[in-house]
Amino acid sequence: MTGSSASADQAADASGTMPDASGPSPSAASGPGSEPISGGEPAAEPASRPPAPPVEAPVVDLVKVPGLQHRSTLPAETRASSHVAVDEPLLAARVHRPSDLIRFLLGILGVAAVLVLASIATSTTTGLQSDISAGVTKVPSFLTTITGVISTAAVLIVPLAFAVERLIKRDGLRVADGVLAAVLAHGISLAVDLWVVKAAPESITAALTQQIPNTTTLTDPVHGYLTPVIAYMTAVGMASRPRWRVALWAVVLLDGLSELISGHTTPLSIAVTILLGLTVAYGTLYAVGTPNVRPTGETLLLGLRKVGFAPLSAHRSTDGPEGTRRYLVIQDHALPLDVHVIDREQQASGFFYRLWRRLQLRTVTVRSSPQSLRQALEQEALIAYAANAAGAHSPRLIATSELGPDAVILVYERVEGRSFDLADDSELTDEVLADAWTSVKALHDRRIAHRRLTSESLLVTPPSATSPSSGVCLINLAGGDIASGDLTLRMDLAQLLTTLALRVGPERAVASANKVLGSGRTASAMPLLQPVGLHRSTRLALKHHNSEHKAAVAAARAEQMKAGVKVEDALTANPDPQDFLSQIREQILEVAPQAPVEPARLQRLKPKTLITLVAGAFAAYLLLGQLAAANPASAFSHAKWAWALAALAASALSYVGAALSLAGFVPEQLPFWRTLWAQVAGSFVKLVAPAAVGGVALNARFLQRAGVRPGQAVASVGASQLVGLGMHILLLLGFGFVAGTGSGKGSDIPSSRTVIAGLLVAAVLVLVGAAVPPVRRWTVTRLRTLFIGVIPRMLDLLRSPTKIATGFGGIVLVSLAFVACLDTSIRAFGESLPFATIAVVYLAGNAAGSAVPTPGGIGAIETLLIGGLTGAGLPLTVATPAVLLFRLLTFWLPVLPGWIAFSYLQRKEAL
Repeated sequence: MTGSSASADQAADASGTMPDASGPSPSAASGPGSEPISGGEPAAEPASRPPAPPVEAPVVDLVKVPGLQHRSTLPAETRASSHVAVDEPLLAARVHRPSDLIRFLLGILGVAAVLVLASIATSTTTGLQSDISAGVTKVPSFLTTITGVISTAAVLIVPLAFAVERLIKRDGLRVADGVLAAVLAHGISLAVDLWVVKAAPESITAALTQQIPNTTTLTDPVHGYLTPVIAYMTAVGMASRPRWRVALWAVVLLDGLSELISGHTTPLSIAVTILLGLTVAYGTLYAVGTPNVRPTGETLLLGLRKVGFAPLSAHRSTDGPEGTRRYLVIQDHALPLDVHVIDREQQASGFFYRLWRRLQLRTVTVRSSPQSLRQALEQEALIAYAANAAGAHSPRLIATSELGPDAVILVYERVEGRSFDLADDSELTDEVLADAWTSVKALHDRRIAHRRLTSESLLVTPPSATSPSSGVCLINLAGGDIASGDLTLRMDLAQLLTTLALRVGPERAVASANKVLGSGRTASAMPLLQPVGLHRSTRLALKHHNSEHKAAVAAARAEQMKAGVKVEDALTANPDPQDFLSQIREQILEVAPQAPVEPARLQRLKPKTLITLVAGAFAAYLLLGQLAAANPASAFSHAKWAWALAALAASALSYVGAALSLAGFVPEQLPFWRTLWAQVAGSFVKLVAPAAVGGVALNARFLQRAGVRPGQAVASVGASQLVGLGMHILLLLGFGFVAGTGSGKGSDIPSSRTVIAGLLVAAVLVLVGAAVPPVRRWTVTRLRTLFIGVIPRMLDLLRSPTKIATGFGGIVLVSLAFVACLDTSIRAFGESLPFATIAVVYLAGNAAGSAVPTPGGIGAIETLLIGGLTGAGLPLTVATPAVLLFRLLTFWLPVLPGWIAFSYLQRKEAL
């Protein structure tokens, strides 16, 4: 927002006189980021001006832009009927509607559902066709002939008549869209026909085709003439023309009935035909776009005249939330107006984000979107009137109206000011902050929630005749709610606290809230101070703020270390960057020590959970396919359990190695048995966290409880993980070289030359990446924080060779123990492979499977290990039970001891 002269001055400048107090009293909202027009210094008026003849005088209606003045030399009655200028960017000729994309995706899902039904419900589809064939024999032949003739003629006549009607109304672009959709639909129909006849499963072919009576020819799976007709009519735009829509579906049903009676199609074939036609039409419309029917500024001004306003000019302001178009309208002898236009295109914007938020958050935290323009109009008007009645400083709604069938307008009195994020620091006084909280308190006292208290919704207004000091006007009320629950109101408080804190700091934000609301009400927002409950723009601002803070702290630490400052002193001088929301919580706790600190449960579906479910389902699908082919039950009945006990011992040995590897990277002395119990407890944590993530957090917590400072604990675990990664790669390459040297023709293990070639290629890629400045900067930025803590920790450990040997030995022992466990698991089922080959399979499969975001790599590790062993020459009937036994001993069986160890360490306050 930029500042501008007062509304009365603007109106006077536009009409040459002061506004008439008896005229309409517009009360307008200035949208977020809208650009109030500053008229600059008024042009000097001559002392006297001879009256101009009303007919011969030129019309001089200038667009309201900075530096230009509104002038008109015509009388008011002539001006009201004259053409007025509109300053707005040209609207796009075509728009890509999200609704078309949604219908396209739903069409694809519908076709897939029909094909799945055809493949799994064979008896049902066959029985349905038999019933239809039996019923057709009772239909008189002359009726079949008449139906076929009528439907064939209608299929040709209806589209042609529709095209003529569109061309007469000069809608040739839509006709062209329809022709394109028809061509694509015909081509896709031919492709589907070819696939069904040549390559589809027999069940699908039987469901979509049948033998033509008295011939050996099969019917077409998709009606190649009907699909283009449906696509054409849909793409041209029959949805908004009820008569043509009825005519089309009457033709489709008549033709389908005729084909069924004559025995030339099946019910599922008709369903696929209709779905393909609709899918291609909506896909075409989304790809090429549909003609833009959004009302222009000229249409807006005509609509304003119909509701009693006398606009002189209009200027397009910055769009509001959800793409709402906003206009600054200068009137004749009245105050300026701020007009909001809501149309169908804007209403559909952001659909996918709103859908995701509804899936992600609990229902009470998400406001339902209006289903129609009328509902959107009534909803925003209701909130505006309710806010004014509550006494909040918010725009006053003057009028509402429909603007044709595809848009509605809301007319507000214009309020001058600048949005909170663009205001000068000197303007953001304590009084301004208190005024914002006062308006929010007024809303909440009447159970009205704003739901969008971002910086764009806070308009800092200058002093005026009615208000001697600056204040804050709440705008963007369209997303608000009445009769809101406590949770929604507390989310409002958390949002405003964060918005203010990002600009003026947590201390001032909390102090201003406490001054107006009191400590109890302010503290009620603390459980809602979660990123997921904040607006999207606020989450981005928080992420940017935290990133900048972390980068600044890391840079300061690096500079101090270059200057010779010890690691401990550098960490003390520059502590770890704290999450910004945590800083707000600390300020709240200072004014309300008894405030609830447990975060409220807002989410019901996290992105990580969704990814985990998808990845787990895919891995389980692959694994179940392998299990079905291998039949492991019979293999377990003939297993050699002596080797299974050896595998169990190897699995237990891996925990000893893990304890040694952790203790070796900590200069402080750790109790061995308690460290071993911590590694066993990690088996329980792996069940509820992605692989290689839960164990890291548990070890860091264990070290802190053992007396290691937090920064050093994280650095020790990081050093252990970094060395473990390096050793994992070295072992993989070493065993790969050995296995490749002795690999036979029937093995998929690469030869030693291939391993060496791969190393050279990897080295070349690393050098090329290092030579590209953006890649080098990105890598350095990501690794700087890690190496700042890890490298000094490693330097401290070099003073103790025993510790280094313990750490490295433990890491190697862990890997060798797991390889031995897999080896003995294979021997338990009567087969064997070279140890180096098994090591390559385990090290590669475990690393790749752990990257899948499922707890413990469930599904992914099993699939990869089975695939690796079969590729190395092991039969599938042995590889599958061997891997299952290996995972049982290393992942599932230790869960119960892990839970016992976890509970024990918690009781001893070691975790």
